[in-house]
Amino acid sequence: MSSQRVHQHPSQEAILRAVASSTAIETGQRIADIEAKLRGGDSHLPQVSLAAINRPAHSAQR
Repeated sequence: MSSQRVHQHPSQEAILRAVASSTAIETGQRIADIEAKLRGGDSHLPQVSLAAINRPAHSAQR
């Protein structure tokens, strides 16, 4: 019997939360404050944003 795992990419919300929590650990700031800054675009580098995942539905197996 063959079982194939379906890989789901994290949502943009999950990525935002991960970035905020990681940054909070490094800086000592509150996660909620960092999330608000990321959502609001309040950045000293406005040209930089979170990466979007755009991959084909069927990627090559490794």
